[in-house]
Amino acid sequence: MATEQKAAPKTAEAVAAEPASVDFDDVLPHLGEFGRYQKLLFLLLAPFMFFVAFVYFSQIFITLTPDHWCHIPGLEFLTPEERVRLAIPASTSSPNGFDMCRMYNVNFTRMRLEGRTMADPSWPTVKCQYGWEFNYTEIPYSTVTSEFGWVCDNDSLATWAQAIFFLGAITGGLLFGWIADHYGRIPTLVGTNLVGFAAGMATPLTSTFWEFALCRFFVGMAFDNCFTMMYILVLEYVGPSWRTFVANMSIAIYFTLGTVMLPWMAYFIADWKLFCVATSMPLLLAVLTPWIVPESARWLVSQGKIDRAIKIMKKFERINKKKVDPQIYIDFKDSCVRAQKEEDQGKSYSVIDLFKTPRMRRITLLLIAIWMIVSLVYDGHVRSVGALGLNVFVTFTIACSTEFPADTLLILFLDRWGRRWLACGTLIVSGIFSLLSTMVPQGAASAALAIMGRFSVNIAYNIGLQYAAELLPTVVRAQGVALIHIMGYVASIMSPFIVYLGTLSATLPFLVLGGLSILGGCLALFLPETLNHELPLTLQDGEEFGKDQKFLEFPCCGNKTYSDEVNSSTEVGRSTFYRADAGRSSARASMRASIRGETFRSSMIVRSSMIRHRQVSKDDAAAAETTPSKFLTPPELGQIEKQRY
Repeated sequence: MATEQKAAPKTAEAVAAEPASVDFDDVLPHLGEFGRYQKLLFLLLAPFMFFVAFVYFSQIFITLTPDHWCHIPGLEFLTPEERVRLAIPASTSSPNGFDMCRMYNVNFTRMRLEGRTMADPSWPTVKCQYGWEFNYTEIPYSTVTSEFGWVCDNDSLATWAQAIFFLGAITGGLLFGWIADHYGRIPTLVGTNLVGFAAGMATPLTSTFWEFALCRFFVGMAFDNCFTMMYILVLEYVGPSWRTFVANMSIAIYFTLGTVMLPWMAYFIADWKLFCVATSMPLLLAVLTPWIVPESARWLVSQGKIDRAIKIMKKFERINKKKVDPQIYIDFKDSCVRAQKEEDQGKSYSVIDLFKTPRMRRITLLLIAIWMIVSLVYDGHVRSVGALGLNVFVTFTIACSTEFPADTLLILFLDRWGRRWLACGTLIVSGIFSLLSTMVPQGAASAALAIMGRFSVNIAYNIGLQYAAELLPTVVRAQGVALIHIMGYVASIMSPFIVYLGTLSATLPFLVLGGLSILGGCLALFLPETLNHELPLTLQDGEEFGKDQKFLEFPCCGNKTYSDEVNSSTEVGRSTFYRADAGRSSARASMRASIRGETFRSSMIVRSSMIRHRQVSKDDAAAAETTPSKFLTPPELGQIEKQRY
């Protein structure tokens, strides 16, 4: 690995004499951090949050398996209860008390003539010979599994279809990420929703497993991408002090509402084919996006289309009824031009660089392992809702409603307790609740414990991507987080099979999920804490990060230092210099909100500002070496600010 050259130290006067460097976050406060246009964009997040809920969770409700038993010709005149008592063997392993895949192998016409109404347990049994009957009392509609007969020997087909969905998600993440880099976020947003719309509408037309699986593969391609691009766009145009609210509350409100609505849509539509249409048709609304939502200014800058980016900024200025000094636009354009020149001359890095040094390699592998566990446990809890022994629609609603308090608690505690111990604690608590749910009789108690496990892993899931983006060095952050996220999709492929273990024993899925969750929590303790620490910029920074931390160090038990605060604002704030307490807190909030929702999915997100932050931060650090402290003192910073602005 090439060694990085150390820049010559700069004096405070030399730093002050440099041209003002203005990036997009510097301009936003002048345009209005949460004005009329940003509020409109916040409202427009709602349909896209619904879209991702529909794409992700709809397959659960079209592949539910109603209670069933073997169909016996000639016994149609009996009630279902009478048919089961006469023709179906009892089974202590089945939650319904009878075998759903076997029947007695006797002449039932003769048995009826003999006046028999109960079976003799000594009768021989065989597999179902004439198909199945389904009880639509709890699940009041025909599903894919009941219509296509995906039960008994074929009961794994729905599981395979769900796994294929995640293969589509991996393919879609790579394909649409490339499209977003080359053609912009708006075309990507429209394209991914149209793919989901077409595949969702085609799903009811299928008649074989492979046709159904192919449609779900293309629906999977739309998963995540169908809202992430819109989510990133909105966060980019919201000022730093509002990003935490927009990032967390949009998911807490809109995503929770969408997931809570979904089971009742399935219940009252009561037809899996119409349900597919109802959850796919809204995705067509994405074609209206180009006329309402502006293209990403950051992406435009990264493509050299600076004038078009400024045109969008002026639109915000006009709608928000602000007046921006023209010189700000001039400084912004000059800064973008300089950043592009620096980028062209700069060294390019790849995700492979994360594995070239021992400490960075260990951190990267830990992040991958933990995120794979979090993704697997989260999806496993989502798909296990039908195995909790209660009404699946009610249980799913309660479980999904935990997203709102999870997001709210994250806002309150993440910047107080830190990432490391909170990730560890929530994963271990999730595992404990999951294991406890296997130790009580199936019913309300086990369901309540499982839902608490789901609530805890919701918090861990929300911490996960932010933690990764803070630990990985700036120069490879985009690619590193993308790799980790894709590995999460790979892990999610296994979650349907973990849920499928429930056919062997109802407790097996939660035993596996609980054990994995505790393992992930323990692994999180071997990561360094990022709260109140300068985030790594270079690969060498990443290698050295956290070496001075103690294993039992807990952030809220120590005091924040001035250098910690300056470092935080240096990494993510609107400028490289310390401004005010409000500026520091908004900078940290900006970092959390920007990372959440995979803001660093591809290089387009940070490409326009990465070089500027890297170069300026190196220069500041070098200049600071001429002073006794690590950073410029407050009077020196004040003097520099006065000269620069």
